[in-house]
Amino acid sequence: MLMIEVHGLNKSFNGVVSVSDVDLDVKKGEIYGLLGPNAAGKTTTIRMMCGVVTPDSGSVLINGVGIDKAKQNFGYVAQYFGQYEELSVYENLKFYAQMYGVEDTQRLEYLLKRYQLSDFRDKKAGALSGGYQRRLALVCALSHDPDVLFLDEPTAGIDPVTRKMLWDDFYDLSAEGKTLFITTHYMEEAERCHQLAFIAQGIIIAKGTPLSIKSALGDVHVYSVEKNYTPQMTQALNTLEGVVLLNQFGTQMHIVTTPEVEPARLEALMLETDGQEVTLQRSEPNLEDVFIALTQGGAA
Repeated sequence: MLMIEVHGLNKSFNGVVSVSDVDLDVKKGEIYGLLGPNAAGKTTTIRMMCGVVTPDSGSVLINGVGIDKAKQNFGYVAQYFGQYEELSVYENLKFYAQMYGVEDTQRLEYLLKRYQLSDFRDKKAGALSGGYQRRLALVCALSHDPDVLFLDEPTAGIDPVTRKMLWDDFYDLSAEGKTLFITTHYMEEAERCHQLAFIAQGIIIAKGTPLSIKSALGDVHVYSVEKNYTPQMTQALNTLEGVVLLNQFGTQMHIVTTPEVEPARLEALMLETDGQEVTLQRSEPNLEDVFIALTQGGAA
């Protein structure tokens, strides 16, 4: 069952295209991630899906109805903290709940307890840490028990422990039947999603599961080697015809090439520029390899 249907979304600002012909289908209960670099069109897309920004053309359906009729059925967490800083945690939650006609105080107390905000109920929202502000934003979005949640970079700027806690809860919400649409530029978060779309310069360039997207590079070879970064070696490899991407992870290097590039040629060039013999191992691309190669236009 499709819970979110996006067809042909377009948006320009002052003649500059921000989003171009975006199509997305999200099933009920899925965690769907929209991954892209800064200024790729992620926030504009999610704002159009929520009705915050009006598209130039295209349509968005939530559970089969248009945005105006579906507003009671979704919650939205903005990229930046949007709650009232001078109000307490509970006052914020009660205010958002009342906007949707929710008077069930038991539900509000349940949400405070679920997200470990009970001890901060009387604290001003502006005095909360970044992690607890994120929890409060999520609680407010859940106050009316919506079927769909739109989350714009919900874990940006928070510590790994809080990020893990929120993602555990995202899975709980998904298991409860809620549909989550999440924008992010964190690769580890993209790996957690059930389905993904990559966006660059306002255009969707890949869609599928994290596993299937790894095949989006097409016919390439990926090699890995334990090797510290050196500018000379990296420059030499980057200028070699057929090298699609170099990606350094600490002391491990990933080299993505077209099939005609022989590993022996790469090993010889690395020896020539670095003075140390290496043996390349065939490996699989990770999401970051695919993402960088596609957004740079380096893959076929």
